[in-house]
Amino acid sequence: MLRSIKQLYGNKLGASDGEIGHVKDFYFDDQNWAIRYVVVDTGSWLPGRQVLISPRSLGCLDQADKVLRADLTRKQIEDSPSIELHKPVSRQYEEEYHRYYGWPLYWAADGSWSTSNSPITEGSAKTLPDEPKTVISPQSARADARLRSTQAVNGYHLKTSDATIGHVCDFMMDTQSWAISQLVIKTGHRLSGKEELIAVKQVNRISYEESTMFADLAPEVVEQPPARVLAPIGTGVEIAQSIHLL
Repeated sequence: MLRSIKQLYGNKLGASDGEIGHVKDFYFDDQNWAIRYVVVDTGSWLPGRQVLISPRSLGCLDQADKVLRADLTRKQIEDSPSIELHKPVSRQYEEEYHRYYGWPLYWAADGSWSTSNSPITEGSAKTLPDEPKTVISPQSARADARLRSTQAVNGYHLKTSDATIGHVCDFMMDTQSWAISQLVIKTGHRLSGKEELIAVKQVNRISYEESTMFADLAPEVVEQPPARVLAPIGTGVEIAQSIHLL
């Protein structure tokens, strides 16, 4: 089942022994679109601090849940490595984070989660090509990891080879695998435009310097009636599908 990431912002997040704050952001791996961390604003519990929670401790998302519950204690989370969210998440930090919790490194398992009882993303989305196709700022390149904020990428333009067709306004995530499988694109005017879905496998390049995603889509497809997935160039396929944000 797919779920809107935008509708998860602000949801309460709890440990096994009490609440710890609310969901502020998600970090995803820009090579396979896997959600790697939930960014938690700890509010008055740990004033001035935000923490990262791995989906490994959250399991599958239950549609009925109003509180995301991590299989961790408040003490474990409080003592976890501190993160400076104004800086890119480094691979060095991720190694320290996984070592603290005793978890295998996800990048050592072909980009998928490496335990059978944790979310996996293998085969759920197309891996974007390495450099030089994906443009990365010098600051991000020094960070080693390829983690991006959904909040930061929200609003990026979507371009085909011929035109800009809209901007990203939401992400649809699989509730079992924690993989982003579709982008919600608003076409036309930012306030009065219509929303369309495209599969992330149609995105072939992301430029962070230009705040733009590039996709293999036929521009004329977006001129058709809304409520369907945009078809890739050359397929001649238009898939009827309404957008239901869960």
